[in-house]
Amino acid sequence: MSEARILIVDDREDNLLSIEAILSSENYRIVKANSGRQALKVLLNDQNFNLILMDIKMPGLSGFETASLIYEREKLKNIPIIFITAHVYNDEIIYEGFKTGAVDYIYKPIKPELLKAKVAVFIDLYKKTEALMMQEIRLKAINKNLQSEIKERQQSEQQVQKLNQELVANIHTLENANADLARFAYVASHDLQEPLRKIQMFGDLLKTKYQTSIDETGQYYIDRMQKGSQRLQTLIKDILTYSRLTGSSAFFSNTNLNTIISEILADFELKIKELGATFIVSDLPELYINPVQIRQLFQNIISNALKFSRKHVQPEIRITYDIGNPEAEEILDDNQYCNISIQDNGIGFDESYLEQIFTLFKRLNDNSVYEGTGIGLAICKKIVEQHKGFIRATSKIDQGSTFIISLPFHHPHSSARITTTTNSSENGHAVISASASLVEEKIAAQ
Repeated sequence: MSEARILIVDDREDNLLSIEAILSSENYRIVKANSGRQALKVLLNDQNFNLILMDIKMPGLSGFETASLIYEREKLKNIPIIFITAHVYNDEIIYEGFKTGAVDYIYKPIKPELLKAKVAVFIDLYKKTEALMMQEIRLKAINKNLQSEIKERQQSEQQVQKLNQELVANIHTLENANADLARFAYVASHDLQEPLRKIQMFGDLLKTKYQTSIDETGQYYIDRMQKGSQRLQTLIKDILTYSRLTGSSAFFSNTNLNTIISEILADFELKIKELGATFIVSDLPELYINPVQIRQLFQNIISNALKFSRKHVQPEIRITYDIGNPEAEEILDDNQYCNISIQDNGIGFDESYLEQIFTLFKRLNDNSVYEGTGIGLAICKKIVEQHKGFIRATSKIDQGSTFIISLPFHHPHSSARITTTTNSSENGHAVISASASLVEEKIAAQ
């Protein structure tokens, strides 16, 4: 692996030398800048850095201002920035740093082992993320070239046959590449857990063994370190979940969707009570599915509906379905689909982001207000695709969102058809109002 490059920005020469000395035992190439403007000049000529360590309080451009200018450039947006400061700021100022794009804070006096651990984790994550992005770019380039060839070779039957042979070979290559990408994501995430476990273990030891000898400020630093470790652990867990998803038919079975929804509502019972949420659920059908994956799919979307509720507005979530072809989707066979809609009255989002919400690590909301990793909807899309289905969304700001999951009426691995119960209302659905109290009744009745 190539040598990692780190840019250190601090207006004091002794601080620059101190950080350089701490990291000198590692295989890093260090570049120093004594002001925000000098850092920008360095980055103007050289964008090939894996990490930036930057002081907040500097004359001229502060660390926050410098970070904002750095992330205005597209080529520099993916370089993680860790702020270094001797001051204990309030949450508002700390959030300001995260809003600029920073990934973490380190407080002076700097603890060498903590600095080394954090630098190692973020450089490792940066490199592996870059590798995944390059692989994605290569796959998109292959796919784009393939589409271009298809259009050019539709002139004759011989050319079409030749193109089909090439298409099969390229699909096989793409499948292998996607499998390699999934395995790489799994291995990368798994390897990240070892240094993370050490950070958590030593943090726990420090907090318990030296609790009486560490002052309140020290306890605060330890708590911040542990919370940061927990956020990273959640991210790794979601990456592992995404990479482990498979489309194997061995895990498919005829499953009643009502059972899955009831279990999820039971899991969210406390959250439902806290928000005063109401669920209106149609009598859902039985489908031939992977129940574990579909449970995770519904759980992610329902969790988002509760999480992104509006202040002072009780959440209302409607779960309904109909039978037919998905709207705005090109269907390659005569199969019909069960279209399941999950509608909420939450904060919603701008529909200009519809093409992005199902991509990895894409978040539309401030992570200082709404927790998350930006992987949940990407997992949902992958699950639906492995069921040969479709997922789409509609939304309006402050009016809520609707997610529509379309699953095949006939699954390729089974001749099973969906079945419904005989209870129905005027619109053909058995409707169940599931407020916090009704969740308890629904669970008790099972």
